[in-house]
Amino acid sequence: MSSTTRKSPPTTLSLRHAFEVEQARREAERYAREEADRRQQEEDLSRAEQLYDALICDPAFLAAHKLAVDWRRYSVHLESADFRIRAYFEAGIATITVGDKRNVAVSATPAPLRSEQADSVADALRLVAQFLADEIQ
Repeated sequence: MSSTTRKSPPTTLSLRHAFEVEQARREAERYAREEADRRQQEEDLSRAEQLYDALICDPAFLAAHKLAVDWRRYSVHLESADFRIRAYFEAGIATITVGDKRNVAVSATPAPLRSEQADSVADALRLVAQFLADEIQ
């Protein structure tokens, strides 16, 4: 036997096979990321709906304080003629801001005065109530 005789590599090793495995791995990772994003968006949407439902459950209270509630996908707005309280749900966190509509000469949206974050719908509702109490003195 000659020492220069080459053995052919095993048939399981091939560039095509390695490429196809890599492509499948990347596709599985992409799908997992998209599914995680979709689930997070569904959770954020559900939390916004829960907060909206909590805000509109007492129409007499809203009318007594001349408040309007609006819901747009991931955000819930509580408005009066003088201010807007906005809760925006993203990535499992609610960001609640309050803006003053008084003396807003040019912009249609009030500049945020304060901003806080909440990890749950209950905390978001508590912050909305705090901001509302600050505005309605």
